[in-house]
Amino acid sequence: MTYNFIITREDWSLHRKGEVDQHRHREKVREAIKKNLADIVSEESIILSDGRRVVKVPIRSLDQYRFRYDARKQKHAGQGDGKSKVGDVLGSDPQQSPGNGPGAGEEAGHDYYEADVTIDEIEKIVFEDLGLPNLKEKKNKQLASESIEFRDVRKYGIQSNVDRKRTILEVLKRNALKGNPGIHGITPDDLRYKTWEVIPKYESSAVVLAMMDTSGSMGPFEKYIARSFFFWMVRFLRTKYQNVEIVFLAHHTEAKEVSEDEFFTKGESGGTRCSSVYQLALDLINTRYPKEDYNIYAFHFSDGDNLSSDNEKCIRLIEELLNKCNLVGYGEIEGPYYYTSTLNSSLKKINSPSFVSVTIRDKTGVYPALKAFFKKPDQGGG
Repeated sequence: MTYNFIITREDWSLHRKGEVDQHRHREKVREAIKKNLADIVSEESIILSDGRRVVKVPIRSLDQYRFRYDARKQKHAGQGDGKSKVGDVLGSDPQQSPGNGPGAGEEAGHDYYEADVTIDEIEKIVFEDLGLPNLKEKKNKQLASESIEFRDVRKYGIQSNVDRKRTILEVLKRNALKGNPGIHGITPDDLRYKTWEVIPKYESSAVVLAMMDTSGSMGPFEKYIARSFFFWMVRFLRTKYQNVEIVFLAHHTEAKEVSEDEFFTKGESGGTRCSSVYQLALDLINTRYPKEDYNIYAFHFSDGDNLSSDNEKCIRLIEELLNKCNLVGYGEIEGPYYYTSTLNSSLKKINSPSFVSVTIRDKTGVYPALKAFFKKPDQGGG
């Protein structure tokens, strides 16, 4: 008796419609986030949260094509009575765009809804174009990660590490020598095992000096902008790099090293002497972070309301920092009571590719500042 077997391959994409729709939804969410990054990055609910909250992003709805069978819900253009000829017009739909007619209107418009997006999802998109620029090999290297590599094959090992290919080759070789070729009669002597080694990976260390003006001229808006930038900077560095140390420096007329919590919550008063924080940064580099051992980055945010007599000293100290740092960044915040900054005007005299200056006039300027300071090498950042 002969049996005929027919093998068919079903189109499994029909069963994956839900997965396809989910993918389309994720792409829509990602697209909406990318279009609104400048607003999302400066969203107060994120900056003032503990990182576990979500943000709502407006997404255009995904309408699915479908057939409608209920004639009461679907107007028809018309139908023939059996006496029509080719070319006769049976009926026509009114030519009116949805939602554009007079009065309140009955036609459907474009549906929008808000999607809940976690901070982690936003971070992936915000950080994908960011990187520490001008990274160099340094003497001081620390363990960043460990990887497992299979480097040898032996006769003994654990069952989960059996090398099937080598084992089969041993069986074929043994059977061929006995004149009985083929894969059969596997014995313990045929088994071969992969052996592995733990390979440590070391990365050059880096330190980032976060410097913020906390003087009396820094109002609520200015402090919010500065803290917003440093909020994302800290999350970016800790997400993408393992060997980056962050040092928090706050200043008015005097500068001091503070804890992370104090940096983001404590306010100060008094006048402004920006040279104090640049001098403190230099002292820390000279005593704790020699440039031979560390990639060094310094970022300072201020409203630019500095003592005019202090500006020349600021220039001199920044030039000293540039001799030790991979990058020095200065961000000036133009608040509601902003006046022409003598500090910013003075800093324009600095001519170095390792010095980057940005001006922020509203909350949407935080994200461009991040991109300006943390350019990847392939984006012209060195």
